[in-house]
Amino acid sequence: MSWQTARRTRVAAALTAPFLLTVFAATPALAHGAPTDPVSRVFACSPDGASSGTAACRAAIAAGGTSFAAWDNLRVANVNGRDRQTIPDGELCSGGLAAYKGLDLARADWPATRLTPGASLTMKYVSTIPHTGTFRMYLTEPGYDPTKPLTWSDLPEQPFAQVKDPALTDGAYRIRMTLPKDRTGRQVLYTIWQNSSTADTYYSCSDVVFPAAAAGSGGKKSTTPSTPSPPSASKSAEGADPAKSPDAKRSSPAAASVVPSGVARSSAATAPDASNVAADTEPGSGPSAPMLAGGAAAVLVLTGGAALALRLRRR
Repeated sequence: MSWQTARRTRVAAALTAPFLLTVFAATPALAHGAPTDPVSRVFACSPDGASSGTAACRAAIAAGGTSFAAWDNLRVANVNGRDRQTIPDGELCSGGLAAYKGLDLARADWPATRLTPGASLTMKYVSTIPHTGTFRMYLTEPGYDPTKPLTWSDLPEQPFAQVKDPALTDGAYRIRMTLPKDRTGRQVLYTIWQNSSTADTYYSCSDVVFPAAAAGSGGKKSTTPSTPSPPSASKSAEGADPAKSPDAKRSSPAAASVVPSGVARSSAATAPDASNVAADTEPGSGPSAPMLAGGAAAVLVLTGGAALALRLRRR
């Protein structure tokens, strides 16, 4: 190879490199999932949720300095089941991650889902990238005070439900469980997803309400006003914009019973059949989908760079 040819090759590489760096810098990090029913704080307050305009979500966004656009990426590596030793008290909802610290705010006005004690519940956990692993669900103990930081002592030692490797259907895991019978008032449904296909563990807080009047209802559906709401965030705050939900963008809205004070009622609480839970239509959709566009752009740039280098060498 002559020095002229070598020089032309170096020039072509120099011209191509900045474009490659731009493409890969624009590609989002891998992300994976969060509960949308009962709606988790991180999803409710995200641009894809329906409650980002509520007082609690505005405060969370301000505290963390983020819009929670990466609602499916709240994960901690190498925990290996040592959750209580790894995640500090008062930081359970954020997993101890600074970008999500606004989710740890102790307040009683988080967007919440209304549930019935002792009823069946089908949790919908949307996954933008599937993984194998075990889901463990905890409910805060009776007497939990939502105006105080959530600590491990607020949760039982053992989960009330645990599921390993549930099926991924239409972009979501649907996890069936039976709720404890002795909860009333505001509580937190705390979900831990420990992956077996990666080193990551995911944490999420879903605020729920067990009305005192429903404590002896035996799981029967209570009478509340009904308003349209998007399937994935159909349990979020009253007055939220259904158009902001990714499910609302891809499927028609489903009716959901909504009660005052930003508390939405979960249809899954009285409909244990997973078929009654609205489904996402595209398993590959969500925050991680732009990676496809970034990958395509990278291929085009590489092809163009190779062609340029070849033409220069032939001169």
